[in-house]
Parts: sequence; structure tokens; C-alpha cells
Amino acid sequence: MIFVIALFTKKRYYIECEIIINAPLQKVFDYLKYLKNWDNFNERAVADPSKKNEFKGTDGTVGFIYAWRGNKKVGEGEKEIKNIVEGKKIKTEIRFIKPFTAVGHTNMATESVSGNQTKVIFSNTSKIMYPLNILLLVVEKGIAKDMGESVSCLKNILEK
Repeated sequence: MIFVIALFTKKRYYIECEIIINAPLQKVFDYLKYLKNWDNFNERAVADPSKKNEFKGTDGTVGFIYAWRGNKKVGEGEKEIKNIVEGKKIKTEIRFIKPFTAVGHTNMATESVSGNQTKVIFSNTSKIMYPLNILLLVVEKGIAKDMGESVSCLKNILEK
């Protein structure tokens, strides 16, 4: 029965959330472009403070890879900076290894709202192949919740 449901379940998702941060655009962007900072606000990273991290390359530049291995909630994988448009957008590719293999893409975009306010738009998209796409029925809302908590935490950090 599950395999039949998976046949009719979508295989791609796109989630976006945004928040206004009371800080200048450059301060926000400069913080976001360093993937090592993401551990401070990313809901999944915070879930396992004892996870093992590995870094390859120069953080804040295209090609930098941040790899992790943690508990069941955090799993194992790596994130690579694929593109940076200075002051506007950081594009990353996430390659999950555990608990299942998948590739996703995240964007962190920034827009100046005023001299001291910045809008951050956090998006996440991925394609999950049959039959694992059945998981989207359950995990999509969880991903959106985690992303919302992550940007709220980011706001708290940058407004201190």
C-alpha cells in the first residue's frame, strides 16, 4: 500500500520563509556567507552540539565544504557553497548521507528594507525519488518548522 501511495506523492518540494532582522544588510550578509556561523542558528546543527565537523577550503568563498556527522536527528552530510552574489545571495548544495541519501539546495537571500533593517529569505528545495518520496507527507512540515526556528534564532543573534 505504501508503495502505491508513493507513486502518487510529489517528488519535489520547495519551502521558503523570511524574516526582518533589525541590522544593516552588510552585517547580516557577512554573517550568513560563513557556513561555520550556520551552526549558531541552524536548528538541525543545534540539535547535536557534540556532532563532528570537518571543513574543506576557505569559508565564505565558493567551493567551501562544511561536513558533519551527528546523532539520528542531525544525520551525516555536507554543504557546499556553490555561488555568492555579494550582498544579495548565498547558494549552497546539501548532500545528505544519513539517515538517507538526498541532494538539496538552499538559498539565503538578503534585501535591504531600510538602513538598519534587512529581510532574509531562506529557501530549501530538493527532489526525493520513489519510494522515499513518501517521506514528504511527514517531513515537509518539519523542515518548514525547523527553517522558521532557524531564522528566528538568526534574528536573535544578529540583533544583540
